[in-house]
Formats: sequence, C-alpha cells, structure tokens
Amino acid sequence: MPDEWTSRPAPVVRRSVAESVIEDLRGAITSGALAVGTRLPSEALLAERYAVSRPVIREALRSLQTLGLTQTRTGSGTYVTADRIDPATVYGEFSARDLMEARPHIEVPAAGLAAERRTDEQRDELTALCDAMDGCDDPQEWVALDTRFHSLVAQASGNAVFAKAVSDIRDALSRQSQVVNLVASRQEPSGREHRRIAEAIAVGSPIEAREAMRAHLGEVERVVIPLTRPAARG
Repeated sequence: MPDEWTSRPAPVVRRSVAESVIEDLRGAITSGALAVGTRLPSEALLAERYAVSRPVIREALRSLQTLGLTQTRTGSGTYVTADRIDPATVYGEFSARDLMEARPHIEVPAAGLAAERRTDEQRDELTALCDAMDGCDDPQEWVALDTRFHSLVAQASGNAVFAKAVSDIRDALSRQSQVVNLVASRQEPSGREHRRIAEAIAVGSPIEAREAMRAHLGEVERVVIPLTRPAARG
C-alpha cells in the first residue's frame, strides 16, 4: 500500500466533491505517485484522506474505472492498470481526433438551424437541461444530461441528417463527455457554454447559436487531446 501518499491529508474543495477526488486520484496515477500495479487504499482510508463520505469515494472509483485507469477485483481491491487514458478504451470505435474533426461540421450548423426551427417544447427542454446540469453533483448523471443536450440540439435543427449523425455517435459523445468533464474540471464552464447555446436558440439567433456551439467545441478540443497523452514525469 502506498503509505506515504495515503498519509498526506488532502481535504477537497467542493466542485463537486466527487470531481475533486477524481482529479486528485488521476493526478496521482498519471504522475506515478500511484504507479501501475498499485492497489489503492481501502474506501475507508480514502474517505479519511479526502474528508468525504464513502459513497463519494465509490463514485470516484467508478469514474476512474470508466476512464480505464483502474480495475476493481472482487475480494482483492482496486488496482491501477494504466497511467494514461487509453483513447481506444474510452472512445470505442471513434478516436478523439475523429470526433473533434466531425463535430464542428455537424453540431455548429445544427445549432444555427435549431435557433430558426426549434419548437417551444424543445426550447423549454434545453433550458431545463441547463438548469439540471447547474444543480447536478453526480458526474455520471451530468454526462447523461450533457449527451441529451447535444442530441436535442440536433433534433431541434429539423434536419434528419444532423439528428441521425448525432444519434449514431451518441455513445462516443457520452464517452468524450466523461473524459472532459470528469478529469478536466470542465463541468462548471461547460455548463455556462451550454447555457449560451440554449439562450441563443431560445431567442432565435442562428448566428449566436453557431458561435456559441463553435466556442464550446473549441474548448472541448483544447482539453481533450492532452488528456489522452501520458503525463509528464517529474
């Protein structure tokens, strides 16, 4: 057990608390403080170290496993299995590059059309999704809301090709959202970006909607590629 690392207190500042724990554990893994093959401390010890509840630790461990960094073995514990996020594991059939090259050509014009064609019900649901994301402390639930938001924008475009394209990559979008928002502290700024998209669509401004979506995807691209590279070792 990595006693030296475990013994250093690290109470977290609430972003959500689960997000803070995920970020710190990922940093320890990618820096080598928790090396590949290391068995993580017990839930109780981690809860004590971070001054959080055990359910928060369980959520963080589930997220790390989703990202391909750890594996939980029944009766044995949770082990570090990788020191970086493996794009093949996280994104499935589409690479990070595939998504970032394609999304602006689909979602930017879709947002513009949504501003012109959305129904009142779609407008209200986009706003409700933004409200739900603002109040969401569960990282996995936030990812589901994020994915639903992008799907709804495509549907609101009234263009069946855009709607089908986003539907076909929905699983990959969800996986990308997990990477970006679970490990890059992007949940709060991403929520603001979604709000700007929804507001532009609500007031019927295609130019602003396209610009807001383009800016959002640019921020996603800015953080997603480095997250799939090995961390620099000190």
